[in-house]
Amino acid sequence: MTRVLVATGDDMSDRLRRCGVDVVGACDAADLAASDSDGLSRLLTSCDAVLVPGDHGVLDAAFIARCDRGGVRIVALAEESRRSRAHAFGLACVASADVWDVVDALAGGLSAMESAAEPADAPWTVGASGAESAADAGIPRRGQVIAVWGPAGAPGRSTVATLLAAELARGGRRVALVDADVHAPSLALTLGLSDEGPGLAAACRSAAQGALDPQELSRVAQIVRAGDEVMHVLAGINRPSRWPELAADRVAAALAVCRDWVEYTVVDVGASLERDEELVSDLDGPRRNAATHAVLEAADLVVAVGAADPLGASRLLRGLAELQAHAGVTPVRVLVNRLRAGALGLDARGQLRRAFERFADVDEVWFLPVDQRAADAALRDARVVSDAVPRSPLVAAARRFVGEAVVPALNGRPHGLNGTLRGVRGTPTARTVTAPEWELEPEGDATHVVLPTVLRPRPRTPSGTQTDRVARPQRRGRRSA
Repeated sequence: MTRVLVATGDDMSDRLRRCGVDVVGACDAADLAASDSDGLSRLLTSCDAVLVPGDHGVLDAAFIARCDRGGVRIVALAEESRRSRAHAFGLACVASADVWDVVDALAGGLSAMESAAEPADAPWTVGASGAESAADAGIPRRGQVIAVWGPAGAPGRSTVATLLAAELARGGRRVALVDADVHAPSLALTLGLSDEGPGLAAACRSAAQGALDPQELSRVAQIVRAGDEVMHVLAGINRPSRWPELAADRVAAALAVCRDWVEYTVVDVGASLERDEELVSDLDGPRRNAATHAVLEAADLVVAVGAADPLGASRLLRGLAELQAHAGVTPVRVLVNRLRAGALGLDARGQLRRAFERFADVDEVWFLPVDQRAADAALRDARVVSDAVPRSPLVAAARRFVGEAVVPALNGRPHGLNGTLRGVRGTPTARTVTAPEWELEPEGDATHVVLPTVLRPRPRTPSGTQTDRVARPQRRGRRSA
């Protein structure tokens, strides 16, 4: 039963007790606001939820942050015309006149709660009009989870995760970006967000108490805009020493709720894959890499990121076998980042393709080119690369990867570690799937794809030269002897 601390200063505590609610204490909102940090902590540790007036000064950032750290749910009581303060903090409000509305809100009843977020923050549901099903609409029936993994050595996992989330958000899709790296979390600082906010740790605490729902995820998440696209970001832990908060069962429960919250959940995980059971004798204690294992087990697709240099390729090749052992039957897509000729010499793509096909039996490899100026601009401005430099070749390559590798895998196409059926060399699937950047046009009985402008080949003149090239002007005058 939910333990409730009532801080409304009226007879609400007695009315709730008559309704069977476990009220552990009652006080005035002014007394709660005047409590010191130790006294407030003692009060919050004795309850699971707290009722406060929605228009009182007790609602401030410090109080809400302390409740988030303690896993205490806040329900603000206010009339219809006095809910602006609670709405500003993303809290649920109920009418103070009806005690049964309060009971429903404390029990987690969504019908009695109002989401203070925008209409786009409502729980995502597949709502096809008429008799149209989710399969006919071309979208999954439940949200999909995409794990972004890479070996040690900073191959660019966080950059790739933000790019994938931004591209998946094109067209108005609801996308969440989650930082589950327990060794070096970086998404919050990379995107200019506060790493002191609740984020994934608060979601895990609520999941452990069975109080996590889409409205709670919308409250603890932070909004990031990349152009016209909107992403919901669950920041990671601000210190690696807090890794015990991300237990395996909590992370798995949080990802399960994310499937009902958004269409796509992109999770950035740590590089380490070893199991602590092989290193310690305490079999019942927490595991450092439990969050990574939980994400890989729950993922619908795993993107393995490696650096395009001899060291990065070697690390990725060695880690793919262990990654596949943890991922099981989940499809794995190999993405090589920072492709450049200087690190590998001539035909860098061909060298990497042959190496992965020979040593890892991987037929399909995708590449992201190096664009240091775009990456530096995004890091300097704390923005997504697609928002800082929209016409970067890095953004175009990430968009093509989403259309060729991510969307087909999530739509149930035949897949495996190789990306194609065994014995059949697959052709690029971006010309047969509908992604936000592709446009289908009928042509007789067939259908062809109009490539985006950044990927279209330039037209050629009858002489074979490209039309956008400018002829070099001839020099006038005589050349010196």
